[in-house]
Amino acid sequence: MFDYMAMAMEKFYFTRGLGLVCILWWMWFAGGPTQRRNREIVIATTIATFVALVVGRLLAHYMPFRIRPFADPDLMMRFPADASACKVPIIRTWSSFPSDHAMMWCAVSTGIFLYSKRLGIIAFLYTLAFICFPRIYLGMHYPTDVLAGAVLGVAISLVLNQAALRERLAAPFLDWSVKYEALFHVGIFLLSFELASQFDELRKLSEFVWKHL
Repeated sequence: MFDYMAMAMEKFYFTRGLGLVCILWWMWFAGGPTQRRNREIVIATTIATFVALVVGRLLAHYMPFRIRPFADPDLMMRFPADASACKVPIIRTWSSFPSDHAMMWCAVSTGIFLYSKRLGIIAFLYTLAFICFPRIYLGMHYPTDVLAGAVLGVAISLVLNQAALRERLAAPFLDWSVKYEALFHVGIFLLSFELASQFDELRKLSEFVWKHL
């Protein structure tokens, strides 16, 4: 039963980060005297998440290859067979280090923490329990993969959320949100959908491009 719970947490979008995306939307529409700052944090955090994804893929490509735990017979460990089998065509050839999921969602959690410490702590606990732990338990990552990804994600988000840089990054987007309100919100809805799915299509496309160029 615990195996099935772990596999469900890894598969379902809500437990893979959709809850955190909902918090970002809440931050965007919260209103109040700090609305502009809140929206700047949302924009900078979203950019940080995309940067984390790119950095994670580059590190996986250029650092020494690290096989996934479930695919390494030398470990002599047994992982839930269903989880390993369904993931073989997708991630067996992807390096385990670092965990791009940990990078992305720790970047998001950091942005939420900068908005509200209480919500941020909840976001980090959510990321640890529902995103990071299942990937270790199912043999998709070593704990060090997740730890390194988390540190990198937090660092990237903190850098891009520095007040001066955050304001410069967010300014054109905030202008567009006023000038092209309907189109802008359609765009961020699509972007948040990709974020909730961990940019699955983009990651698969980038992997295809890397292999065939």
